[in-house]
Amino acid sequence: MEQLDEFMAGESILAGFSSGTMVVMLGVLALSASAGFSSRRILFPRLMNLISKTDRIDGRSLLAPASLGWMVGFLVFTLSIDWLTSNSEPIWDSGMVERLNSYSYAGFVLLMLVAAYRLVDYLDAFIVVEGENLAARRSLASVAESVGRVAVVVCGVFIMAGLAGVNLSGLIAGLGITGLALALAAKDTVANIFGAISILIDQPFNVGDWIIVDGVEGEVVTIALRTTLIRTSADTLVTVPNSNITNSSVENFSQRRFRRIRPIYEFEANSDQQDIRNFCESLLEQVTSDPRSTKKDDSWVRISSVGPSKIIVQTNFYCDSSAKSEREMKEDVALMAKSRAAEFALKFHEPRFRESHAV
Repeated sequence: MEQLDEFMAGESILAGFSSGTMVVMLGVLALSASAGFSSRRILFPRLMNLISKTDRIDGRSLLAPASLGWMVGFLVFTLSIDWLTSNSEPIWDSGMVERLNSYSYAGFVLLMLVAAYRLVDYLDAFIVVEGENLAARRSLASVAESVGRVAVVVCGVFIMAGLAGVNLSGLIAGLGITGLALALAAKDTVANIFGAISILIDQPFNVGDWIIVDGVEGEVVTIALRTTLIRTSADTLVTVPNSNITNSSVENFSQRRFRRIRPIYEFEANSDQQDIRNFCESLLEQVTSDPRSTKKDDSWVRISSVGPSKIIVQTNFYCDSSAKSEREMKEDVALMAKSRAAEFALKFHEPRFRESHAV
């Protein structure tokens, strides 16, 4: 300490600073900048790689928010000035340095709040991991991010009010009186928040599911505190209040265990009955032998009704829950039916042909 005091001793040459003290201040600034740069480029990425639960975080390319680097820089500067003031006798303008240090601390607090708000985006790195129930964890991460942002904003208001010299006891007491009025005025918002909690607990759907709710059909993009964002098949985004969702029935297509295929075929009324029965048996056997077919015991092909001009055959098949499998199997079943009808010399009913023959 004596050597440091000797180095900073001497006559002031600029703004109350001696030449030695000015060199020390430049060193403090360099240390602060280096700490901020290192925390953003090196420390934070490695820390995320260490504690993150998902492989999507790559420390080699990850950068922390810039506000985090500035926050660390202001903190190091404030701690360094406090240490110099307590442990040495620098030659400087004490009043100016004290004001500068208070500004630095205020900057640290403000940037800490900004960095916390930005770091909320990384919550999914600790919640969303590969494996089972991935969709449920994505939903939880979506709501956690909304809650985190609200918590940061609320805490920031109190912290900044304290730095500004506001009486927090009086502010909290005042909030107790105005809280009731705000709750009554924002009852819809409160209902939406409880709706988000209900969605997380009951899990009628998760992020990524395709649903129909409150007259809206589409993919769930995010579940926030107040609303749920749904992307429709037209690629538009629809915002649905969570309270509406909890009070409405939800049809979740993503939870289907299978898909139902029910084509109907109409044959001419003069078709041979045994040929139609053979058609039914042959088509059923061919479709149920397909590896995409499921629930084979519940599949059937039967004559449903007989009219003056046509015989109607109804079918009931199941395939796995993939939309691609459903489209492909619908096409294949139609071609199978055409081939089986040709095999048994059956003619599909066509009203236009009958009308032209009658004329």
